[in-house]
Amino acid sequence: MRKPYSAFAYDANDRMGTFFSTEVWMAATLRDVASLAGVSVRSVSNVVSGHPHVSGDLRDRVERAIADLDYRPNPIARTLRTGRTGLLMLVLPEIDVPYFSGLARDVIVAASERGYRVMIDQTGHDHARERDLLRGGERGMLVDGMLFAPLATEEELDGVPTASSTPLILLGEHRFDGRFDHVAVDNVRAAYDATTHLIEAGRTRIAAIGAQPKLGYTTPLQRAAGFTRALEAADARPLKDRILTAARYSRNDGYTAARELLSRSPRPDAVFCFTDLLAIGAMRAAFDAGLSVPEDLAVIGIDDIEEGRFSRPSLSTVSLDTPFIAEEAVERIVARIEHPDAEAREIIAPHALLPRESTTA
Repeated sequence: MRKPYSAFAYDANDRMGTFFSTEVWMAATLRDVASLAGVSVRSVSNVVSGHPHVSGDLRDRVERAIADLDYRPNPIARTLRTGRTGLLMLVLPEIDVPYFSGLARDVIVAASERGYRVMIDQTGHDHARERDLLRGGERGMLVDGMLFAPLATEEELDGVPTASSTPLILLGEHRFDGRFDHVAVDNVRAAYDATTHLIEAGRTRIAAIGAQPKLGYTTPLQRAAGFTRALEAADARPLKDRILTAARYSRNDGYTAARELLSRSPRPDAVFCFTDLLAIGAMRAAFDAGLSVPEDLAVIGIDDIEEGRFSRPSLSTVSLDTPFIAEEAVERIVARIEHPDAEAREIIAPHALLPRESTTA
């Protein structure tokens, strides 16, 4: 926006100095946009913030004025005016894990539709870092709300103050105690469905990979429970020490655990892996052992990552609805920002069994 600008220039060799007038580009303000569009400043703010309850005609007028004036929102001014930054923080254990990177993508999309940007932080399995963030560490002061997928145990979550100044939504499988909004997957049922699929495919010597009993993490405990319940419901003959541990949910850990399983007698004819990455590693171990998947060993995972769809054989899996998780989580955090004292809710995301080539010949 061009505005006249006057200035006084002083030359050390000319004690009188010189006044001059010129034109410079000054940034347009909300008030300038409101004046051109013929609406209130509040209406412009609603459009800029992505407020859903704005009529199409008003939005069009404001957006035309924004384009004509080349208006750019000033985040610092907005923060001083509203006390909000327009930023959400998404905290994940490992951003390079396909499930979490996909979830991050979906959260960014859902947040953008509501006028928010997303800052991503990675804890890298560091419990001290998780505890600091959960208790409102210094980075929490930069954002309006946090969407948190912690690996923390129940005991660590019990120590999180509910009166934190930063609204918090928990993602992942933790016991809902009514303190924090929670968007989760029914891990017990997902594991039950995956194991039942192996049983219905005629497999009788079924093992699993992914337990982490010493760490107290909720996700592996729930998936182990679902696996065991499915075997008990079918009265399946259990294998000795049929659930192997995996320090990290990686391809390498899946490979190492599967090699151990395949060296045993009797050898399993099916394996349920707690994640798709573990399952990808297990299929490679079967191949290296000279076995065929699924003829000699059926393999199924959880997550429905893209790699599993294009592997050969394609990986059977339980798909977790990350777009649903992201939508609900962002919806809840925005509501929590607007109404800090509202009652906490738990939302369970749907899942779907996807049989593919790794379990069906």
